[in-house]
Amino acid sequence: MSTTALDEHRQLNASSPDLTAALETITDHGVKYVYLQTVTITGRVIGKVMPARHFERVAVKGVQQHRTAIANLQSTREGVLLGGGVNAAEYTAIPDLETFSVLPWDTTFARVFCRLYEPDHLPERAGDPYASDVRGLLRRTHEEFTARTGLEMRTGCEPEMTWKGKDLRASFRPGSSPAYHIEHLERNRAIVTKVIDYAQAMGLDMVEGDYEDEYQVELNFMYDKADLTADRLVTYRQICKQVARELDIEASFMPKPASGMMGNGCHHNFSLWRGEENVLAEPGREDLHLTDLGKHALGGLLSHSAGLMLINGSTVNSYKRYWDSGQFAPSKIDWGLDNKTCTVRLSTVGRLEYKLPDSAVNPFLSHAAMIAACEDGLKNETDPGAPTVGSSYDSVDESRFGKLPLTLGDAITAFDADPVVKNTFGDELSRLLIDFHTDEWARFCGAVTDWEHATYWEDCP
Repeated sequence: MSTTALDEHRQLNASSPDLTAALETITDHGVKYVYLQTVTITGRVIGKVMPARHFERVAVKGVQQHRTAIANLQSTREGVLLGGGVNAAEYTAIPDLETFSVLPWDTTFARVFCRLYEPDHLPERAGDPYASDVRGLLRRTHEEFTARTGLEMRTGCEPEMTWKGKDLRASFRPGSSPAYHIEHLERNRAIVTKVIDYAQAMGLDMVEGDYEDEYQVELNFMYDKADLTADRLVTYRQICKQVARELDIEASFMPKPASGMMGNGCHHNFSLWRGEENVLAEPGREDLHLTDLGKHALGGLLSHSAGLMLINGSTVNSYKRYWDSGQFAPSKIDWGLDNKTCTVRLSTVGRLEYKLPDSAVNPFLSHAAMIAACEDGLKNETDPGAPTVGSSYDSVDESRFGKLPLTLGDAITAFDADPVVKNTFGDELSRLLIDFHTDEWARFCGAVTDWEHATYWEDCP
């Protein structure tokens, strides 16, 4: 009998020094409970909790969970349970032991991220990686990209988010913005310090942050390999929710909280490395420039940006951010040299800033899609064209890479028409994403909104 991917992960864990380290941490910190976490297609954290005394066994054996959990156990308007229905097989979740971490706000709890596999008992595909496991997808995509090209993608995220509570106050001169205002950071000192302290305790190297707009705070952590950055963004979100609970306020990653306010973006800053060489920059040059490899990777990303919008803007609300021109969200598929109005900005030597992802993005899907798009550009030597000069918002020229989808419905169509992205995700996950978001779009199109009441209630006669 051949060894499966599930067998290999179990064997790795059984002999891993990370298992020894986790068990020592459990003893040293008095950990009593462990969350076994995975991430759904929408970025929700799900899993199980277990007594820590059983962790050694479960670290090797894993736990079972119904596979429709990967789509949040969401049913369509017609009552179809997405992800396989009620009779679908479970998947097996196996911990990635290097992600084991004690929760700093309650050291009797720890958490570990898992990857997912088809269960042993299936007549076909037993022990294969579960196709809709987004964490597993990113790891496989990145490893295969590195094997083919010798390159590694390193990224950093800029997670903007909104805080709301009865004691939070934002006040500033009409016509101006509170952005970068230290006074507003001082007003939010309890939020900032708790988030940074907890994040650093869980392994995030926090580097800088600021007050961005009314009730909007951005705190950033150091860039790293794309897989690690994705895990850390999910951890950061969990930390923010915990801080909100402790302070009796709300923390939201909703992309567009209100009309007229800045949207919550999550720009992905990325570079490509061969060993310790950043191949986007030429050694010794300090002016803003891109190498040929960098231009081709950029060209690939731009050429697939329409198809990637379903990932970068995954909710109905996401698209309200792109419609509000003049507030630094892109509305055309283009790039520029330190140009904040573009889809991609060459922000400094050797680093590209992808501005389409919003704060609700699933970072495992966004990073896997970015890798696929960049590799396609490298393979085809895709020309990104000349950088945009001046504001993209003032330009009437059509992008050579087509239009940016500006509704969730259009994004679904663009995703379905992009074979590179769909092939990277595979048939099962691609179909699940299309079905999930098609149902969400239908629910929205059938809903009556406050805007409609305000516009039409008294309009006739």
